[in-house]
Amino acid sequence: MVREYQDGAYTQVIPKENRRYIIMKRSLDIVCACLGLIILGIIFLFVAIFIKFEDRKGPIFFKQTRVGLGGKTFNMYKFRSMVSNAEELKEMLKEKNEATGPVFKMKNDPRITKIGRFIRKTSIDELPQLFNVLKGEMSLVGPRPPLPSEVELYSSYEYQRLQVVPGLTCYWQVSGRSKIGFEEWVELDLKYIRERSMIVDIKLILKTVPALLGTKDAY
Repeated sequence: MVREYQDGAYTQVIPKENRRYIIMKRSLDIVCACLGLIILGIIFLFVAIFIKFEDRKGPIFFKQTRVGLGGKTFNMYKFRSMVSNAEELKEMLKEKNEATGPVFKMKNDPRITKIGRFIRKTSIDELPQLFNVLKGEMSLVGPRPPLPSEVELYSSYEYQRLQVVPGLTCYWQVSGRSKIGFEEWVELDLKYIRERSMIVDIKLILKTVPALLGTKDAY
């Protein structure tokens, strides 16, 4: 059940539904995802080897249920960056959560492996989501897909984040990431939904690589 917005009435954010833009956006997603998977194949191989070398018990890829367009759930893929029993340990660490709102984040999360810390800092752990992009569950650009447990705590205002296909990157990704509180994060996502266009998408894609490689705010 989605909570009503605490401050009462608010202006509804209506996403841009220009058919030409939607077709161009999907075409860009498919082309870039295919090229990315081909070009980054060698990185996939080395990351897989290091993940297995450090923790042989768990899988190479981590599959997690996320919420996408209109509240529909899907399996989002990542390189595993935590120990194999990370989900069990999460309950013990909830009181140490450093994020605001319905999000769990710890800067020095003890569940993260050595290779996991590196691939998180550089966002290499997110690369398998190119498969989600190919399947149409995600886009290159869009609000990051939340966990079902987070969405359960959303107000009706925050739920508006789910009006568009979630993405690999958005304003939050290039604006400080984990330094940004949840309320500001929501505002940045709604800003994208209001303003989205091919020009905005391409600008965000171009800003993402230097932002990820130079950031100290990813964890």
